[in-house]
This record gives sequence, structure tokens and C-alpha cells, in this order.
Amino acid sequence: MMKKLFGFIAALALSFAQVVQAADSTATQTFDDPYKMMEFLADKTFQRIAREQAEIKKNPEVLRTIVNEELVPYIDSGYASRYVIGNALKLNTVDKTELANFEVAFRDYMVGTYAGVFTQYRDQKVIIEPGQKPEANKKIITIKTRVIDPGKPDINIEFKLKKGKNNNNWLVYDMVAEGISLLDSKRSELGNLIKQQGLNSVAGLLKEKAKAPIKAPEKNK
Repeated sequence: MMKKLFGFIAALALSFAQVVQAADSTATQTFDDPYKMMEFLADKTFQRIAREQAEIKKNPEVLRTIVNEELVPYIDSGYASRYVIGNALKLNTVDKTELANFEVAFRDYMVGTYAGVFTQYRDQKVIIEPGQKPEANKKIITIKTRVIDPGKPDINIEFKLKKGKNNNNWLVYDMVAEGISLLDSKRSELGNLIKQQGLNSVAGLLKEKAKAPIKAPEKNK
């Protein structure tokens, strides 16, 4: 199921570049409008992927750099990592250093995962749900999209975004493709390991996985 999910994510993410306008790439920006954030993020990331295709073909590790520099600043990796821990541990009892160590390990592991997905550059098109600026009391929203790939069924994707506690800045924390949540899948995959082996042990496992060379996800047979 995860392989299928990654394929869906690749189809959506690589499509955004076709439907957004150019944006300033000189600094990390903050957004109180989640729809504008998504447009900016997509444009900035995938125009760079297109621009550096020659280098990427020679060395896919270039994608790891692109993901770190363009995507990571707009992903709430702290919230995502705590979500993955879920009920495996009581967060208020976890050592802060261990928690920070796991957050970094999980982020780096996901960077490698996304970089592998982005090796599958294609020209799918996407329709993004029209939206208005959320009400002031909204903390979590979903941005719905539909990927159109000629000759194949449309793919429904949802991006989950969360507003910061001490500011109005919106960040992505999860993606749901055809009803499959990326974070729910990772929570299911890692939850028992965290219970059995502890947070530091699983963090070490993720760090080792993050070192794997960037390559495209295997396709379902």
C-alpha cells in the first residue's frame, strides 16, 4: 500500500509546477493563507527539479538537497514525528533530547523517501480545490486536489496543514492519497518498534535507512 501511496504523491507533487506562478526563491517565507503557501511551495520546489534535471540524472542525490532546501522549511516535522509516536509512548514522559533526536531522524528518513519519489518526474496535471482564507479559529485544514493522468483514473489527494501555535503560519504535516494517510501508515509501521525497542533505538534505525542511496520506489508487480 505504501508503494502505491508514494506513486500517488509523486503524481500530485510533480503536477503542482504546472499550475502556479513564479515565486521568490531567495528566502523562506511565512504564510497566513495555506492555499498561497501550497502554491508557493510547489512552484519553488518543482521548477528547481525541472531546472536541475541534467544534474539529477547524473546524481540522484541532488534531489536530497532540493527536498531539504525547498520542502523541509514548509513541513511541520516536529508535529509529524510526534504524531507517528502516537500512543506508543506518553510524550510528557519522554526525555526532550530523545524526542528531538527522533524528530531529526524521522525528518531525514522522510527526506530520503520524498527524494526517491521525485525521481519519477512526469507531466501529470492537477486541479486544486478553490479555497478561501480560513477563519481565525481554524487550526487544521485540508486542501483537496485531483490528479489527472491521461489514460488512467483520476487520483484524489488531500494535504493536511496545521497553523502554528504562536503565529498564523501554515505548514504541511500529512498527505492522504485515496484514503491512505502517510503518517498513519508510518505510525502503524513504527509504533510497535517504539514500544519494544524504545525511541532512541528506532531513531538509530531511521538514521541508517536515511543513508540509503536515492532511488525510485519499487513498483508493484
